[in-house]
Amino acid sequence: MSTDTNADADDESTSKCGASSGESTSEASTESSSSCGASSSSDDSSGSKCGASSSSSSSSSSCGASSSDDGGSNEQEVGATVDDFDAEPGKLSAVGLGPGHPEGMTDRAKTALLEAEHIVGYTTYIDLIPDEITEEADELYDTPMCGEVSRTEEAIDRALAGNDVAIVGSGDPNVYALGGLALEILESKGATASMVDFEAVPGVPAAQSCAARLGAPLVNDTVSISLSDHLVPMPEIESRLHSAAKESFTITIYNPWSRKRRENFEKACEILLAHRDEDTPVGIVHGAGREDEQVLITELDELEELGEDEIIDMTTTIVVGNEDTYVWDDRMVTPRGYETKYDY
Repeated sequence: MSTDTNADADDESTSKCGASSGESTSEASTESSSSCGASSSSDDSSGSKCGASSSSSSSSSSCGASSSDDGGSNEQEVGATVDDFDAEPGKLSAVGLGPGHPEGMTDRAKTALLEAEHIVGYTTYIDLIPDEITEEADELYDTPMCGEVSRTEEAIDRALAGNDVAIVGSGDPNVYALGGLALEILESKGATASMVDFEAVPGVPAAQSCAARLGAPLVNDTVSISLSDHLVPMPEIESRLHSAAKESFTITIYNPWSRKRRENFEKACEILLAHRDEDTPVGIVHGAGREDEQVLITELDELEELGEDEIIDMTTTIVVGNEDTYVWDDRMVTPRGYETKYDY
């Protein structure tokens, strides 16, 4: 179970929407910049209230960045600033959808989405929203994997143009997701969070939803580490793994595997085994709360070989126990410490 900004640039690229572009080398149609900083396609797709095309047919660029005519730049540019908007700004909400099924969404998240005029997000996450909510929205805008910057700027531009906008992600907007990016882009545009009444609407993070499927593995001190080196260099990830593994933390691993960075997973297993016993319990949850959910409890020395199994991919979360974690009745249990002070 993955969060929004976990998208792996190696796996899929997408278009830019909201940033200015030069000539594109893609096969899609030529794009023009709209008055709110978003690109609108010149094909048969319909234009949004913000001038953006709501069609999924768009040009391919470097992970949502503005594309240049030399075809070699990965720089991401802000297409419009706050001075380019004449309307009274609307509201911008970063909404966490939770684990991916309607029952896992909070009432607060559902209310925020029902109140939004426009809903923006990664295509997979938009598809997770119940029909009774999406049918109430004036517009839906989605981009494929790896369009984090472009769709976040798109959501901001729509809010600055006077619309009430929700940008969605799975889990929680402050856990490997777009809450922080939205604030960064707002600042880069010369806007403020107060200007668009920015609100982060929390959801159940993957670590918690997956832990619930495994038993009670996270009831003591815990850390979360992502193996995606799209935004964080692998040497830094390795250093964090060493630091966490040698201390008495349970460790939640996000983004464990993708087609083009299997070495990250293998290196993580090597580091964990350097600090933890081979029989340390490990819980694996694939697609928590979704139709293809799988749950497995294994031991640390068996983890690496599971990298070739379909249970481990970008929608998987792995929970590595500490030295006190044990398995009882097919459930992982990490003692909180009550047994040292109470008799039961």
